[in-house]
Amino acid sequence: MNYELFEFSQEGYKSLMTYQNWRVAILNYIDDCSLDGLIYFEAHHETDEVFVLLDGSATLLFLDVNDEKSLSIEAVHLEKNKIYNVKKDVYHTQVLSIDAKLLIIEEDNTGDLNSTKYYIDSKLRTKIKEIL
Repeated sequence: MNYELFEFSQEGYKSLMTYQNWRVAILNYIDDCSLDGLIYFEAHHETDEVFVLLDGSATLLFLDVNDEKSLSIEAVHLEKNKIYNVKKDVYHTQVLSIDAKLLIIEEDNTGDLNSTKYYIDSKLRTKIKEIL
């Protein structure tokens, strides 16, 4: 066989394949990606992360933590079939519609050991809701 076929239609995140040091994954809607279910922003310190919206709707949220007293949030509404590259060391998370499907490409070792999380409290959640 000259090719491999991968698919994932359940809720959540699943790494579907790796090649050398890269991983290709799918992120489908899960409650943690709903506006009220968001838990944290994360920054990956060794790799960029690529997002491609395949279905539904999704918003990338970026958090600037340089000034703890006035956290800055930016929202980017993804367009289908466009490539969004989140640079390393940038705090980000995503809000997904129930029918959303994201393609994610990142280094295979991306995880808790080389990423930092910034947890969302009620004040930050209110700020997120205001910009969405």
